[in-house]
Amino acid sequence: MSARLERTNELLQRMIAEVAKTPSTHAIFVDAGYVYAAAGLLVAGTEDRRSFDLDAEGLIEAFIDKARTIFADSRLLRVYWYDGARRRIHTAEQQAIAELPDVKVRLGNLNANNQQKGVDSLIRSDLESLARHRAISDAALVGGDEDLVSAVEAAQGFGARVHLWGIEAAEGRNQAEPLLWEVDSQRTFDLDFCRPYVTRRPVTTYEDDSPPPSRDDVRFVGAQIAATWLAERGRDPLAALLPGHPYLPGPVDQDLLIEAEKLLKHSLRGYAHLRRALRDGFWDHLQGRF
Repeated sequence: MSARLERTNELLQRMIAEVAKTPSTHAIFVDAGYVYAAAGLLVAGTEDRRSFDLDAEGLIEAFIDKARTIFADSRLLRVYWYDGARRRIHTAEQQAIAELPDVKVRLGNLNANNQQKGVDSLIRSDLESLARHRAISDAALVGGDEDLVSAVEAAQGFGARVHLWGIEAAEGRNQAEPLLWEVDSQRTFDLDFCRPYVTRRPVTTYEDDSPPPSRDDVRFVGAQIAATWLAERGRDPLAALLPGHPYLPGPVDQDLLIEAEKLLKHSLRGYAHLRRALRDGFWDHLQGRF
């Protein structure tokens, strides 16, 4: 019995020594919907993604640098970027983010009202799994939804520390109080931190005294833009749009509208039937090429 106890103690001491030599690991979990809404409102005065551009690569690098400072004796596992997309098909922007080193894009669904569905459950699944397998000791969570409380509790239950990162609210709060109560620490990024990564898109105004263009003219322009984008962007990004027909992702739809207004020299904002004609022309050309 004495020999068995000594053997057990020896094994425990070896395990403790191995754990002590194992470097701490952290990961960053980013709710992109929260980031777009909060940073857009703070810097550009709007939550509408179509009204501003977000330098996701630059912001991710800033998050990594901040984590490197906070978790000085820890190594980065990766950044998880959670966003929504129709039928979970990557947009061109999401593809570019997915190609960044140390970044994993995870997609929930995007409904007809451009609302994210399933993102919170993805965050919980990843947080819980990584904590359970001791893959991370610290998690930086960038988000604000109360539904993330269960994700925090799950990770903490397996010994991980969860640190909530947020973006300064233009007014009031943009993070749920129960989430603030549950995490191990909190940090807020201010306007100066966010400003370099958000650029408001220029709004072009047109004199609308002239008659609006015809449906045929607008439809032709839609096809023209599709042809131009195919030549400039390549087939793969546009082919990825096909399963979403007849819908276009919000950023793509906004780019299409802005480009069409430039070519037509006329605003289409007040003409729903012309915007439909524009999309029809775009889709007709696209489907004719695949």
